Amino acid sequence: MKPNFSLRLRVFNLNCWGIPYLSKQRADRMKRLGDFLNMESFDLALLEEVWSEQDFQYLRQKLSPTYPAAHYFRSGVIGSGLCVFSKHPIQELTQHVYSLNGYPYMIHHGDWFCGKAVGLLVLHLSGLVLNAYVTHLHAEYDRQKDIYLAHRVAQAWELAQFIHHTSKAADMVLLCGDLNMHPEDLGCCLLKEWTGLRDAYLETRDFKGSEEGNTMVPQNCYVNQQELEPFPLGIRIDYVLYKVVSGFYISCKTLETTTGHDPHRGTPLSDHEALMATLYVRHSPPQQNPSPVHGPAERSPLISVLREAWTELGLGMAQARWWATFTGYVIGLGLLLLALLCIVAAGGGAREAAILLWTPSVGLVLGGGVVYLFHMQEAKGLYRAQAELQHVLGRAREAQDVGLEPQPAPLLGQQEGDRAEEQ
Repeated sequence: MKPNFSLRLRVFNLNCWGIPYLSKQRADRMKRLGDFLNMESFDLALLEEVWSEQDFQYLRQKLSPTYPAAHYFRSGVIGSGLCVFSKHPIQELTQHVYSLNGYPYMIHHGDWFCGKAVGLLVLHLSGLVLNAYVTHLHAEYDRQKDIYLAHRVAQAWELAQFIHHTSKAADMVLLCGDLNMHPEDLGCCLLKEWTGLRDAYLETRDFKGSEEGNTMVPQNCYVNQQELEPFPLGIRIDYVLYKVVSGFYISCKTLETTTGHDPHRGTPLSDHEALMATLYVRHSPPQQNPSPVHGPAERSPLISVLREAWTELGLGMAQARWWATFTGYVIGLGLLLLALLCIVAAGGGAREAAILLWTPSVGLVLGGGVVYLFHMQEAKGLYRAQAELQHVLGRAREAQDVGLEPQPAPLLGQQEGDRAEEQ
């Protein structure tokens, strides 16, 4: 690779709101999205909520002259909704389905049936290895009483760990998607602190778009205005995050969002706003005496967020165990009722009433058993994530005591580039 190596990468991300039979004007929006992507000719287009595989196949055919490489990530009952379109050949593909993703009995929310996941594609661009990730985390339906908070924190941790363990051979890491978290939320802070990913909105030199970079805005006619009442300017829950390894420097030259309408025809492409980033990667000059990346004062936010995440997962685990215990009592009550019904039926007294009550009693036992097994599995999933956090937290504390760096992905390359620009 030449010393004056420079790479420009144009990235597009959008939650497409493509729910069959429910999303308004879905077919028209998909058509206009395809036209827009062909016209702009991004290097990568990463999409969420393309729930219909028929929509993916339509986009794939429409975009094939401009984006010859494409992939749809399949999971769950409905599907992950994730897909990617690339101008460059995709060298490798894989995905990870989150172990916790809501509750199957919350049918009106539907997240459990979707199989929320993170998809990974590996690209080789001018000798540089790029790991690009696309994801969609569990939705937040009630910010005041968020029953899914522990699940979303666990998903953020799984995402961070997946990126950490799969990106060791990469020169550049790119994460796009709908995280369903505000920038200051626990899961978002955990993800960025542990992986070292940078937020394009905070790093860009030139931003154009919605106020404060928000990706759900009241100007969008598809947005539920009641949900945005506490946030007059909207919310920022979709992200472009990135980092590079030592020896490279990355910068976000421009970041643009749509502003509640199609950039060319007026009506929105989705209920979310699209993100369009232009990234530049180049070699950073070698440093003769590179200073430590993080001092003790800079490591304290990591330990703080790890501790907070550990506590939140513990609360979620206690709640899961409570539900498992409760359903255990319900199963016991159902079995006791079945035993009494058998005795009554065998004795010949009130046989008809016993037979009538038999079916609901069996349903009570079976239903309780299913819920019991689910919440036991939930508790184990939360415990697994909490145990990983406990181990990392212990290592971070040890590293802080001896003055070592606990983070798995230091940003030495970026900081070298920042110092070079200052000079």
